Amino acid sequence: MFAGTLNKNADTAAAVFTGSIHNTKFDIAIQLETRAKMSERSPDYDVTAVNKSGRKVRIGTAWNETGNTSGNPYISMQLDVGLGPFRVNAVQTQEARKAKSEDFEIIPLVSNGTMKSGSISGELTAMDADNAFAGYIANMMFDLDFMLIENDYKTEDTHPDYRIEVSSPKGKPIRVGSAWMAKSNRTGHDYVSLLINTPDGDLRVNAVQNEDQRGGQTFSIIPFVQSGDQEQDAGGGLSLVA
Repeated sequence: MFAGTLNKNADTAAAVFTGSIHNTKFDIAIQLETRAKMSERSPDYDVTAVNKSGRKVRIGTAWNETGNTSGNPYISMQLDVGLGPFRVNAVQTQEARKAKSEDFEIIPLVSNGTMKSGSISGELTAMDADNAFAGYIANMMFDLDFMLIENDYKTEDTHPDYRIEVSSPKGKPIRVGSAWMAKSNRTGHDYVSLLINTPDGDLRVNAVQNEDQRGGQTFSIIPFVQSGDQEQDAGGGLSLVA
C-alpha cells in the first residue's frame, strides 16, 4: 500500500530525482542519488531521506529498468523505512510519456500471488456526487477505509472503472487497487469486483447487494468466489491505466 511521486532534477543537482512516498503509516520525502556501479546488476541509485533528527540516511537502492512488454522505462526501488523491506516501482502515465515529462508515479510492486479472502467484512456505499464510492474492508489483521474514484484513463473495456484509494497520515491519496463494475451472468444483477493490494498479497473480493439492499446505494463486500460470472481479468489491476 504505497504511493508517491518522483521528479527528475536539473543535471547539475546533487540528487537525480526528488520525490515522496506515502503509506497509511508514513509520509517521507526521498531523493535518488547516483552511486558507482560495481556490476551490471548493481543499483543505479541510493535512496535517501532525512530522519527525525535531521540526519540524511540511506533507506534503500534503485535501478533503472525497462518494461519487458511495454518497452517503457521505469525505476525499481527496494526500501526499508523501519517497518521491514518493501519494493515499489516508479512509472510514467501515458500522459506523462506523451508530454515527454520526466515525472514518475510510485505504485506498489504487483504481487505474483493472490491471498485467500477468507473471513472478510466490508461495505461499499455509492456517493451522491462524482460517481464515487466510499467503503471499508476488514478482517482480524487489517481494517481499511477507502474510496473508489472513477478511472479517467479508461480506454478499453478491460480497464478498471475505478481506482481504490486510501489516505496517508497527511491525507495523501494512496492507490491500493482497482475495481470493475460487472453484471452476474446467472442473476443479471450488478456488482463491483475489487482487487486490493495488501502486504500479504493481492486480495480479490466482490461487492454485492442482497434483496434488502437491491436498488439502493449500499453493497456488502464478500469473499471472491471463482465462477463464470467473473468476466473481467483483474490481473492488471494495479497499473495506472489498465
